[in-house]
Amino acid sequence: MQVNAYAAPKAGAPLALTTIERRAVGANDVLITIEYAGICHSDIHTVNGDWGPQPFPVVPGHEIVGTVTEVGDAVTNHQVGDRVGVGCMVNACRECASCLNGDEQYCLNGMIGTYAATDRDGTTTQGGYSTHVVVDADFVLAIPDGLDPAAAAPLLCAGITTYTPLKHWNAGPDTKVAVVGLGGLGHMAVKIAHALGSEVTVLSQSLKKQEDGLRLGADHYYATSDPATFEVLASSFDLIINTVSAGIDVNAYLGLLAVDGTLVNVGAPPEPLPVNAMSLIGARRSFAGSMIGGIALTQEMLNFCAEHGIASEIEIITADQVNEAYERVLASDVRYRFVIDTASI
Repeated sequence: MQVNAYAAPKAGAPLALTTIERRAVGANDVLITIEYAGICHSDIHTVNGDWGPQPFPVVPGHEIVGTVTEVGDAVTNHQVGDRVGVGCMVNACRECASCLNGDEQYCLNGMIGTYAATDRDGTTTQGGYSTHVVVDADFVLAIPDGLDPAAAAPLLCAGITTYTPLKHWNAGPDTKVAVVGLGGLGHMAVKIAHALGSEVTVLSQSLKKQEDGLRLGADHYYATSDPATFEVLASSFDLIINTVSAGIDVNAYLGLLAVDGTLVNVGAPPEPLPVNAMSLIGARRSFAGSMIGGIALTQEMLNFCAEHGIASEIEIITADQVNEAYERVLASDVRYRFVIDTASI
């Protein structure tokens, strides 16, 4: 079926209205009428070519919430009328060790991204800046009734990207967690870490968002532009979640970790981040990375957020505002996630 969408025709070009072809609904597929699509910094990196050549034209969007309007004959876990979500992946091999362990995002045969990836039928996947999408039912999430659908959309990337390392590295009571950056990812990390019971500190370039950070659940807020911050907080944290998609002085932040502490990068800067081995050796510290989560963990995250009243802070826009929104994201002029009302496409 042909549907309307906003696509980038080439690297660095503005997104424009177009039509794309969605496959027919197969036996295990779900047709979703999209209601909301969040704008992730990954979308911008992709269409700008920051992460290498892409199969243009590309329709971005992997924070999708909508309603099921058709299901295949073999689908049992979703039905017409259900409110559902689709995150950063739409398929995986389901046979490798990672998939069998519930880590489909690390599929050893390559997970299939929601856009700019090669789907099982050889076509290029296209994302959520569109009116409809067809997705394998096993990669479709249930949106709990307690979540506002627009504010739930960013949970499908920003939520799970921060929930995963917080759970994996055992954030909870009696743990001190720092969040670097209070943006789309960072504000979700603060909310989730607070709900898990951690003592939460925001590390931001300035104090201009301090009031927001404390309102969202942070216990402390420090400006990293002040050199004294790195002296006062030395050896303080069990876990640091770096949400920034730009270069930072990794070694300075490693110095903020306690013995056996871990700095986890979830932001994806286009340039390498140099690490001095002595920054790790001195206190048995670790520098790690993490990306999204498996389907079961993503559903757990959605349920957790519904239970604790957690959703993204959003600004809803129409589809024709997407290029302006990209510019504002790059200028850090959003608090804290843009969400497209796809009825405007």
